[in-house]
Amino acid sequence: MIREIFSSMCDGTFIFLLVACFLASFIDAVSGGGGLISLPAYLASGIPPHVALGTNKVSACIATVASSAKFAASGKINWTLMRKLVIFSFIGAFLGVRTILLVDSKYLYPITIVLLITVLVYTLSNKKMGQDYEFTGLTEKNIRYGRIMAFVMGFYDGFFGPGTGSFLIFMLIRIFKVDFTHASGNAKILNLTSNIASVIMFIYFKKVNYLYSVPVGIIMMFGALLGAKTAVSKGAKFIKPMFLCVTTVVLLKMIAEAVFHVDVSTMIQDFFKSLVS
Repeated sequence: MIREIFSSMCDGTFIFLLVACFLASFIDAVSGGGGLISLPAYLASGIPPHVALGTNKVSACIATVASSAKFAASGKINWTLMRKLVIFSFIGAFLGVRTILLVDSKYLYPITIVLLITVLVYTLSNKKMGQDYEFTGLTEKNIRYGRIMAFVMGFYDGFFGPGTGSFLIFMLIRIFKVDFTHASGNAKILNLTSNIASVIMFIYFKKVNYLYSVPVGIIMMFGALLGAKTAVSKGAKFIKPMFLCVTTVVLLKMIAEAVFHVDVSTMIQDFFKSLVS
């Protein structure tokens, strides 16, 4: 395995993996969706699909720790709320990973596409959505909806993944009336929880390449810190356009794969290979 890493360093594959994942972590820290870049990059390195998924989760978990810490330091996280939701995110992700090892995730594509279109259309048609912080407190009703959301999104992240960050941000704004900056911060905590649960499962089933996941995760940590710092300093006026762009790209990728049968991951792999050849 060490020889594999040295070989990939020599032909440039590992360098492009670091660059791609750094960019992915920056985007993910701001608006979610970084997995759209990092997972295909791991696949391009020649790692088997299930191992690539587990390896990507480990790296993403390291990066999410960094971005979560930055949001926490800025005071953008409601810890009272998070204490009520994280266990549901953890359990959901735990069950999601267990399920993905048994069934094909392709059946989630049609549902996810419809949900992403709904999120995109709703956000575009409500120009003031997420611009103002209108959170008025926790109630029995919004906590109940929040717990359901955390479980479903945790399961989805462990089972499938694309658009998890976008869904979390959207639902936190809708349920708790927070702005994009606070939604991004709280989404990071929920995402970190589901990542930890997923990592535990992937490690248990020996689906992680540590010689890739750890060094790439460290690089992603710096990208996540930069992304979180940018999000905190620039606020909702920066996060919302990024949110819309990332959601659109994720949606187009999934439509290309599910409707037009375009193998986007292979195209990205070929692109990386052409850069190092």
